[in-house]
Amino acid sequence: MTLLNLKLIIIRYLTYVGYARFRQPSRRDSALKQSTAANEFAIQLEHYRLDKLLGEGGYGHVYEAWDLKLQRSVAIKRLKTAPVAGQSKLINEARHAASLGHHAFVKIFTYEDDGQSQSIVMELVRGHTLGPCLPDIARHQDQALDIISQIAAAMADAHAAGMVHGDLKPGNLMLEPDGTVRILDFGLARYADPLATQSLTPTAPLGTIAYMAPERLTGSPLQPSSDIYALGVLLYEMVTGERPLASLHGLALAAVQLQTSSDQWTFPDNISQPLIALIRAMTARDLQQRMPSMSSVLDHVTRIRAGKVPMLLPPSVRKHWQHYRRWLIAGGLLIACTLGVAGAKWLPGDYRERLTPYSEADAMQAGLQALSMADRDGELDTASTQFNRILKREPHHAAAAAGMSLTYSMRYIGDGRDENWLQKAAAGAQMALQENDQLALAHTAQAWVLALQGHGEAALRTVERALLLDPRDLLALNAKANILLRMRRNDAVQQLINDAALRFPGERMFADLAGILLFQRGDYAGAEREFRRSLQLESDTPQAYANLSAALLRQNRSDEALQVLQRGLQVRSSGMLYSNLGTALFARGDYAGAASAFKHAVSANKGGPQDYLRWANLADTLRWLPGKEHDARQAYQRAIQLLKPILERQPDDPTYITRMAIYAAHVGEKDAADRADHGASLAPDNPDVHFRAALANELSGRRQPALVHLARAHALGYPTALIASEPDLMALRRDPRYISLTMEYSR
Repeated sequence: MTLLNLKLIIIRYLTYVGYARFRQPSRRDSALKQSTAANEFAIQLEHYRLDKLLGEGGYGHVYEAWDLKLQRSVAIKRLKTAPVAGQSKLINEARHAASLGHHAFVKIFTYEDDGQSQSIVMELVRGHTLGPCLPDIARHQDQALDIISQIAAAMADAHAAGMVHGDLKPGNLMLEPDGTVRILDFGLARYADPLATQSLTPTAPLGTIAYMAPERLTGSPLQPSSDIYALGVLLYEMVTGERPLASLHGLALAAVQLQTSSDQWTFPDNISQPLIALIRAMTARDLQQRMPSMSSVLDHVTRIRAGKVPMLLPPSVRKHWQHYRRWLIAGGLLIACTLGVAGAKWLPGDYRERLTPYSEADAMQAGLQALSMADRDGELDTASTQFNRILKREPHHAAAAAGMSLTYSMRYIGDGRDENWLQKAAAGAQMALQENDQLALAHTAQAWVLALQGHGEAALRTVERALLLDPRDLLALNAKANILLRMRRNDAVQQLINDAALRFPGERMFADLAGILLFQRGDYAGAEREFRRSLQLESDTPQAYANLSAALLRQNRSDEALQVLQRGLQVRSSGMLYSNLGTALFARGDYAGAASAFKHAVSANKGGPQDYLRWANLADTLRWLPGKEHDARQAYQRAIQLLKPILERQPDDPTYITRMAIYAAHVGEKDAADRADHGASLAPDNPDVHFRAALANELSGRRQPALVHLARAHALGYPTALIASEPDLMALRRDPRYISLTMEYSR
């Protein structure tokens, strides 16, 4: 059972959803591969003659071939190797594509499997991909609308069948000589699953990211609305000659897509307002305001081509507009003027915001002020709102992007470990640096990201750069202190705290940091003093109550700890407070009460369901309740699942190693004790690490190493009361060798 909820910060790698696509081979590649592949292929599919390689991707090649039996040209997609996963993927691709009846989709002729390789034989489409045609299409708006009409009609059929393409872009669309559009690569199409999620891969091609809906960048399920967004981007590109945000690349492009909307896209003067409205409706960031279906897209395109102006206001605004219009008709100009003054009260928030006087400096200051109070209810929402106000007007604003990155990092650090916040934090930091590498705030944001990823030295260099640019940056000082704490450079942390306390005597942050440092050193009375000072500076922050309770528990003052926790819960509910409350109740043997507290700690509305430590504490407690063994095992497995990616990034962290060892021992993994011993060897003077190593060894049936670790933990200051309250060590504590070893280490 781990007592302290003082979170040293760990962030995860940024990943992107994307797909490897067929690249066009060089002439030298083509000649060599055609020659080699033709010889192999002639044996495996004897009635097809390979003519040339059209392209290749991560798992297969596409060839133009001649069907010797039916005397026709075909295209063949052939799997490079034949693992089971690859076979299943290709079979699914063939089935999905073959089920599409619209003429725009490439026809599937057959699926071939000769036992050594698998291939899809399909219609060979003549023509050009859409990409090279875009400059010419931009000069002919009606041609662009005709292309969109064809795609929308075909995709409406696919969506009606429950299938989504997922990667509409110029490279996956072909124009035949007569202007007919053909939709390629429906192999990654899938049936829409509202519960499915997916992560981006770092290799996502730029083209794929550019057409990807914002919600897809955060791993949301693939839905028909994703195809509608992609088609809207394509329409923009066809009528303007370039894609939106054409100057951005890689993670910077993804960051802007996550933080802005198509309302900020610019359009040439020759684009009609109805067409602009259509594009914005297709690419609306808010799914509730995005065009509802491909059939709706087709209907609006048809109206525009016919010279009719479609109504494209979002439903929530349309309702107010219709109400407003009725008043105008009924009451005339006087009522209209009255509503013009008072109507802002009933306008939706986004529109009301547009009527509020805007100051970039004020918005930035308000965002940073809210960020400095991140552990208070609603402050992170305020920070996000202010930074987004700036980014909506200036998508390339480096300081606002850095502020958003820090906001996302703080959301992750708070009461949950939601991967989406981590993705956004890393993307925002990179965008900020790309826009202005002389901005201290950008380096601070990047330093937090590096620290949370476990790259201590790189994080330290980056935060030093931030402090060189702005020596009084509190966010940078906080980041530096956390980095040094993580690297166990305690003397450097103490010096930083001493210097900062003189420069910023009223800052609660440095009292908290001083308390954390003293706690790690085993000076629990000193930690108590600093946490009480933090509460004197600001009495409404749950983190300070949680930290003070932990210091009191380590001094065997559980009654006072419970009183402090109740005071904190009177201020507001917090996962940190519930977690420490559970720990205090567990230490008193109130397992039912502890389980209830830990359930609050892992809940979405009161705590953080992505925190591995809280799930482990819940599992520890459930084990001692009758009939809850299965629930306990599931909770341990959830803890392992959440901790695993963190440990993979920081494989030498003794805290994570020994915690994982305990969870592994509880689910019966054989190497749990060895992991624990390894973790203890990395931190020989850390009492918590030795206590966990003792517990993992005892759970694994290795009494002698468990005795040694526990005696060492006791000698280093691990509280006797907490050792005595651990039920899994009951048998060990009765072992005469434990008493002898304890006396030996205490000398």
